This record gives sequence, C-alpha cells and structure tokens, in this order.
Amino acid sequence: MLGNILITGGASGLGLATAKAVAKAGGRPLVIDRAAPDDDLEHIRADLADGAATAAAVRSLADRAGGLDGVFTAAGTDSCGALADVPAEDWERVVKVNLFGTAAVVRAALPYLTESRGRVVTCASTLGIKAVGDATAYCASKFGVVGFTRALAAELAGKVGVTMLIPGGMSTHFFDDRPEQYRPGPDAQLNRAEDVAETVVFALSQPPGCEIRELVVAHSMETSWP
Repeated sequence: MLGNILITGGASGLGLATAKAVAKAGGRPLVIDRAAPDDDLEHIRADLADGAATAAAVRSLADRAGGLDGVFTAAGTDSCGALADVPAEDWERVVKVNLFGTAAVVRAALPYLTESRGRVVTCASTLGIKAVGDATAYCASKFGVVGFTRALAAELAGKVGVTMLIPGGMSTHFFDDRPEQYRPGPDAQLNRAEDVAETVVFALSQPPGCEIRELVVAHSMETSWP
C-alpha cells in the first residue's frame, strides 16, 4: 500500500495523473495547487512561490491524514524568452515555484516522512541536465532541483528514500500559454502524463532500503535528451 502521498501541482498535468495513479494503486493522494482539482481529491490551494503558505498547506494535509508516506513535487512553471526580455518578477517566480517550492515542501514534510521512513520523488526535467536558449529561468530552476535532490539523497540516506524524476516533454496543458515559437511542433513526440505517472508510483512503491535514485522517462524520440 502506498499510504498518504502528497502531490504538488495535483490539479493538472503530471500531478493530476499521478494523483489518479496513486488512488488507483490504493494510496491516498493529497494535493497542493493554486487551482482546485476538478476531480474529487483532498486538496489545499496554495501558491508554491509562497514558502510559508506552502509549508502550512503541507502540515495541514499531513495532520489531517495522520501522516505522510510519500511526496511528489510535480508543481512547475515556466517563463520563456531571452533573459533581457523576461521581466525579473516572472523570471524569479519560475525559480521560486520550481526550486524554492520544492525545497519548502520537502522541508515541511520531513518530520512526517522521517517517522514513516517514507519517500520523496522530485520532478526535474531533461532541461535540468541540458541547457537551451530562451530558457534561463527554467534551466536554472531545474538544474537546481537536480543538485538539491542529489544532495538530499546523500543527506537522508537510510532515513527517507529520495528519487529524482527527469521527464521529457509530455502531452499536457503546460505549453498552452506559451508563444507559438515555444510550443512543441505538430510533429513533436511527447509522452502521455499517465504513463509517466506510473513510473512515479513505481518509485514510491519500492521496499525500504531499495533506492531508485534517478529516473529518466522520455519519449524515444525526445529531442532534449542529451
């Protein structure tokens, strides 16, 4: 049994797909998102850019559920464009949500995960290991998640399991608000979020002491995989 699994960004995309996969596997998904999920999922609305509100949401859901057995930090955002063209507030928000938000969630969840000897799965990106132009904010945030997760795994070894997911492009609404030039082309090969979600459940389902440190999950024709 998966137990209580906290999922950020669980109102849409990979987060929602994972919440559904967790429920299907017998777990109890607990969602944090700026928007309320359409599905009937336990949730608290919070902005991951606000560390204090994020931590409070984690504690509230965990206490309501009687603890946490796992965390998946799926929430993410982007602001495409050349560094000189992206407003500083927008650029910094990407780092706040993707990196600082991830750290805030894990920090708040640690007392519960330590008690349950639970697991953390962070969400990096293929753009956390390969840099491209017009993506300085996103690359900075996801490169940061890579470093954060690897250091966290060393810090929590033997106490809390830590896995880093590195997903390639997925067929979700993540790209909807981007200018046309930053959207996947009509011939782009993208994974289904539901398929990637199954790999998250797999990582969360490992027995104590068995660690899946890193998972790269991409379409076989993924262009941003090195």
